[in-house]
Amino acid sequence: MAKQRFRDTKKNKTTPQKEKPNKVKKPTIPFAGKAVKAKAFLTDIFMLFMPLFYFVIYVVFGSLQNAGEHKLLAWSYALIPFFIVVTIFMYKDEGKTPGLRSQSLKVIDVNTLDKPSFFSIIFRNFALILSVLTFFGWVMMFFRKDHRGLHDLLSNTCVIPFSSKN
Repeated sequence: MAKQRFRDTKKNKTTPQKEKPNKVKKPTIPFAGKAVKAKAFLTDIFMLFMPLFYFVIYVVFGSLQNAGEHKLLAWSYALIPFFIVVTIFMYKDEGKTPGLRSQSLKVIDVNTLDKPSFFSIIFRNFALILSVLTFFGWVMMFFRKDHRGLHDLLSNTCVIPFSSKN
């Protein structure tokens, strides 16, 4: 068999080969860059988290000194509403928070290329808090080609740019 193929090649003859089944090509996803994602995250922090945190410090605890004595409680009083508000924004606004919207980004499910499910959004936001608190989870997106962080990998989501027509 090998000699036959060699002779056919030498004589410039082509032998019929079995056709390979067509594989479904996975569409390429235009992942958002890390600088734009960082801007969106900082916008969300300053628009959503900081007002909640100041409210907790000065209204709930009465002063910065009282909040300093109960740091864990103050942070949890601010992070839980922030988590809820971001989840509501992502679910109601097609995977966009105010920061993502300001940078023309949105969160999608990697498999369906559509808005993630409610459970995926909740899990992603919980994992985002854990990613920010751990050095590895936060820095991971700077070393990957697709710029996905630990929270995106765990929840099977990604951040992509969107056109203003969407």
